[in-house]
Amino acid sequence: MLTACQDHDVAKRFDDLVAEAEAAPVDGWDFSWLDGRASEQRPSWGYARAMGERMARAAAGLDIQTGGGEVLAGVPRLAARTVATESWPPNVTRAAALLRPRGVAVVAAGDGSALPFAGDTFDLIVSRHPVTTCWEEIGRVLAPGGTYFSQQVGPASVFELVEFFLGPQSVEVRRGRHPDRARAAAEAAGLRVVDLRMESLRTEFLDVGAVIYFLRKVIWIVPGFTVTRYRPRLEALHDRIHANGPFIAHATRFLIEAHKPT
Repeated sequence: MLTACQDHDVAKRFDDLVAEAEAAPVDGWDFSWLDGRASEQRPSWGYARAMGERMARAAAGLDIQTGGGEVLAGVPRLAARTVATESWPPNVTRAAALLRPRGVAVVAAGDGSALPFAGDTFDLIVSRHPVTTCWEEIGRVLAPGGTYFSQQVGPASVFELVEFFLGPQSVEVRRGRHPDRARAAAEAAGLRVVDLRMESLRTEFLDVGAVIYFLRKVIWIVPGFTVTRYRPRLEALHDRIHANGPFIAHATRFLIEAHKPT
């Protein structure tokens, strides 16, 4: 049992962690703020490397929902003509600053809405962790013989964390974003799926500040999350980590590659 002094120290540490996490900027798709505070296994297929290899061979490439442009900026050799789309205005600004010096046009476009490009335009379309995938639009703007290559969030990803805050979720909710559904949607859009793989990846949160930052940044994990709204659960989580060590969850990721017939 904690002494009164120890209890005061834990409460003070909780408030410090909350203040630090709430003050951290969450624009872009850079998670380096979590270094030393959280960790996640990486999928075995190495998306960034594999995407870069395909981009180097492409004549016209499109990165959908680029975030702050961080993943595309890490590609050693871009397609001769490369375009990126993003929906969130702060990320559009951030991506433009990062990518335009490399000749990449950054276009504001809503998630899941019509892509502002002519049909049969790109021989490579990529997307890392898209919020939604509009397969009909991908099929439309992809050139015959072209490739869609994407790493996506899979079903029941970090649901240990989701259910800690929201309680048990239904089977239907748990099956959302299943790769089998992605395959069916891709095929319905006239594409041929040539690769589909999924992995479960161990994720650790070392303090409650890491959880707060993660939930502020990845807003669909606990919709409507605020510290005020979930303070009692955050305090319980802080006590749990203090007593038992890191909070363990499992992220799911799947890789899908689909071709448009010639």
